[in-house]
Amino acid sequence: MSDLLTKERTAPAARPDEPEIRRNTSGVHLTDLLAIAGALVGAVALTSLLFFWVAPFDSLLGFVVVAYVCFLGMYAVLVSLDQNAAAVRDRVAAVVWQSLALLLLIALVFVVSYTLWRGHGALVHLNFFTKDLSDTGPLQPLTQGGVLHAIVGTLEHITIALAITVPLGLACAVFLNEVPGRYARFVRTIVEAMTALPSIVAGLFIYATVILIIGLEKSGFAAALALSVMMLPIIIRAADVVIRLVPSSLREASYALGAGQWRTVWTVVLPTARSGLTTAVILGTARGIGETSPVLLTAGFTASLNTNPLKGAQISLPLATFSLVGSPQPNMIARGFGSAALLMFLVLILFVLARAIGGRGPGELSRGQQHRRVLASQRDVVRMSARRPAAPRPAAPAGPAPAGPAPADSDPADS
Repeated sequence: MSDLLTKERTAPAARPDEPEIRRNTSGVHLTDLLAIAGALVGAVALTSLLFFWVAPFDSLLGFVVVAYVCFLGMYAVLVSLDQNAAAVRDRVAAVVWQSLALLLLIALVFVVSYTLWRGHGALVHLNFFTKDLSDTGPLQPLTQGGVLHAIVGTLEHITIALAITVPLGLACAVFLNEVPGRYARFVRTIVEAMTALPSIVAGLFIYATVILIIGLEKSGFAAALALSVMMLPIIIRAADVVIRLVPSSLREASYALGAGQWRTVWTVVLPTARSGLTTAVILGTARGIGETSPVLLTAGFTASLNTNPLKGAQISLPLATFSLVGSPQPNMIARGFGSAALLMFLVLILFVLARAIGGRGPGELSRGQQHRRVLASQRDVVRMSARRPAAPRPAAPAGPAPAGPAPADSDPADS
């Protein structure tokens, strides 16, 4: 240590005309890239030798798994040449989770690409978005018929379900955090158990209670109720976790300023957790918008457009995809994959809208809110200027008395 300090003290200072040498703070170095490339090439070569020359293996999945295991082993050996055991474990763990993330990304790209490729024949026609299948047979071309009835059904189902679940879910999450007790713990246990509820059970529950007992016919409203049963525990659970993360010091500061519990929740807790609550709603929406069995049990099946969710059968995009893909005709299969692609696009739109509405941080204003805030400040300035009292007139400066006759009651002796 003393030698290092001595070298630093005796090292010559950099000249002003020399360029500054910046230290590399990146976590990726050339040695890491070379180790990964060498391990990858060695793993592929060793696996090829094993599969094609040593053992009679011909499975593609087995080739990939064996190559990946060999890659991890070779990478650990190469890193151990320059690093200690702790660094080797850290690098191998980083490669494992990064490769898993890459695998998930590849799977996602494959699913989206395959869906668009199989459904592009139907997506390129305008009638696919503006017509239904009431007058379209399985042998008719893709220039006839569409899935407008499924689009309308999905939008109505998810809108009604969100109108039911968002207020109830957020209110229940606030109750679980702001009113602790035995009953709150009991409700939290029930919610956690309902998050694993199968979708078919939710559909059977609404079918048995609302359709058989109450007598409501199969309709879009019944399907929305079934989706609400599935979405509600997801929203409650996610919102409960988010509200728990709000610091207690914010609540205490609000109470110290004289605000009540309801005012604190409305103005402090909910705005602070707005981004997380938006994520909770997105999770619930993603759970409900792609379900098929609850809609099949409660909404029925139809090939024509029905815009009334309270009467008559309705169909959704997942149910339309399920029924069309099972057809043996290529045109119907193309319509089914087009419906799946349209459903993915709809979920993307909902996600973007949700992030635009609730993606701002606590206290961050939108452009419209900032503009209204500026106009309100200008009105306040004008109002306060009008209420300000007029400034007093300045007094005349003091100076010598003007020359003139002395007053009559003055005494000459005094002067």
